[in-house]
Amino acid sequence: DRWLTCRSLPPGALERITDTVADRVRIPWFAGAVKVNVSLVPPLVLLPVLLHVAALHFLLGLVILTSLPAMVLWYYYLTHKRKERTLFFLSLGLFSLGYMYYVFLQEVVPRGHVGYSQVVALTCGLILMLAALSRAKKDPGYLPIPTNNEKSLHQDLPNKSVRGSSNGLHSVTTSGAAGSRVVNGEAKGYSRISAEEPEGVKRDWCTKCQLVKPARAGHCRLCGRCVRRLDHHCVWINSCVGEQNHQAFILALSFFMLTAVYGITLTLHTICRGRTPFVALFYCPGAYSDYSSALSFTCVWYCAIVTAGMGYILLIQLLNISYNVTEREARLALRDNTGRRLLGGLVIDTGQYNRGFLCNWGHFLSLGSSPPQRSAEDIV
Repeated sequence: DRWLTCRSLPPGALERITDTVADRVRIPWFAGAVKVNVSLVPPLVLLPVLLHVAALHFLLGLVILTSLPAMVLWYYYLTHKRKERTLFFLSLGLFSLGYMYYVFLQEVVPRGHVGYSQVVALTCGLILMLAALSRAKKDPGYLPIPTNNEKSLHQDLPNKSVRGSSNGLHSVTTSGAAGSRVVNGEAKGYSRISAEEPEGVKRDWCTKCQLVKPARAGHCRLCGRCVRRLDHHCVWINSCVGEQNHQAFILALSFFMLTAVYGITLTLHTICRGRTPFVALFYCPGAYSDYSSALSFTCVWYCAIVTAGMGYILLIQLLNISYNVTEREARLALRDNTGRRLLGGLVIDTGQYNRGFLCNWGHFLSLGSSPPQRSAEDIV
């Protein structure tokens, strides 16, 4: 009624309407109606529609392929500002992979210019990427949530001896029995405060999880958990990237880059024969001669845009690993003006854990090899 009479909605009305609609979207099932996450629906519907519309004309393709990244960035900004977890980006990524693979088999392979071995190689790359992605979706290294008894034992701990910390929380300096060990400048473990640790190793009390965090651990505001060696919360996997899944995350990105570039190359060699892939991407006269070629060319450009974005993420990750710095530490260093920009600002070197290129990569490759064990004497 308010919309028809051009009256403004009361505060919070739109959010309540959205929540009600989301709650009513259910699929009938034997054990009862199953609720469908609304964020899964837009990619499944909009992506094929937009790509098919973009294949109708060059100008339509230019407008849609330009507006798609803008819409995705806007939605990311909206959810990040509200501190909301969403399956939109994970759904968009997985459905994009499946749909691009379907278009490749349906439109490109029947032309006869792609061999059987090339299809097998592309399929294997896709399977390896999904396997690495599945591993990256697992436990990133969550710190165990303390029980009520453990919380009561430590409810006064932060007040005993507190000093400022660079990440905005408080560092606990109470001495105790050694419950952790230091490897390459990092504290392994989460339970006790050691008097034998170096001065550079700081332990912070997390007021939300009610536990003592080891060095380089951080609290994710989206997951609501503390993660060992927290790098960042990745919306594309809808999970944190930490000590236990950082290697799988890099592996998934690498397989994606190799598979995407290989698929783009095969498609361009098929629809723009006689031209190199880079030239064909910008100049392919016969791309819109028929609808099949136009759809394939549109999907190639969509893949190229996504691959460029993922390539930038992979580049930043590789540089951070080379300097043994996490995304979280880089943001804190920029905020506190304690790091120095290198390589044109692509990497922020905090200097705290940097032990040289080979040592840094050796440390990264050993992440998660010996997860800390929780003993019966642990305080937290």
